[in-house]
Amino acid sequence: MLELRGVVKDYRVRGRTKRALDDVNLRVRRGEFLSVLGASGSGKSTLLSLVAGLAAPTEGEILLDGAPVTGPGPDRGLVFQSSSLYPWRTVERNVAFGLELLALKRAERKRRVAWYLAETGLTEYARTLPGQLSGGQQQRVAIARALACEPEVLLLDEPFGALDVQTKEDMQVLIRQIWQDTGITVLMVTHDVEEAVFLGQQVVVLASDPGRIAARVEVPLPDGRELAIKHAKDFLELRASLEDLVRAQHHGTVTSPGTKGK
Repeated sequence: MLELRGVVKDYRVRGRTKRALDDVNLRVRRGEFLSVLGASGSGKSTLLSLVAGLAAPTEGEILLDGAPVTGPGPDRGLVFQSSSLYPWRTVERNVAFGLELLALKRAERKRRVAWYLAETGLTEYARTLPGQLSGGQQQRVAIARALACEPEVLLLDEPFGALDVQTKEDMQVLIRQIWQDTGITVLMVTHDVEEAVFLGQQVVVLASDPGRIAARVEVPLPDGRELAIKHAKDFLELRASLEDLVRAQHHGTVTSPGTKGK
């Protein structure tokens, strides 16, 4: 289980203290897919950076399976909006990069690379350089690289935000399939309400300035989802409700009907 307990994050900006996150308490169960939704200024990326260990909270603590998070580690895989691949390494060598830092036998490294290339539909591109791939394919490589170390938690920082609509939807289907195939815990931050609903089992809505949890909302949709569900009445109603909630929180309103806090 991933836990954030009373997490506060302050920054110094032009000699003043700026609070990015305030008293965030959050639990993500093992194997859960949790979407964190919020407008600009809600601290979404800051929250993910703290969980990844790229920054330390000003107050509070972050625990993974009861152990404090004190820095980056192979138990958390992180995928950004930009794929951040090494352009001089082939696809398979990009995926293998993190494995080279682990005490694994060569055969195990090869097995993992091959499996995650197949899982992300990249086997035929194994010896291709990133510059020869489309944006969606590059994000597939980034996801495969993050998963190859077999982390406890996969962290997604608006990973499809730079993609066109068709490619984004293809990637959404892919990440749900990977989640179901591997049983990994996924924590994703996004500003895209439709994406948060389609991917998440639950959606946490952040209020803005400073970022804090406004609501945690169940997504009452089956885990086996296809893109057509985006046109279903239940989906559209929940999307509209969350859009209203995000808009209200961004403008400082504290309450919204139809939400369920936890």
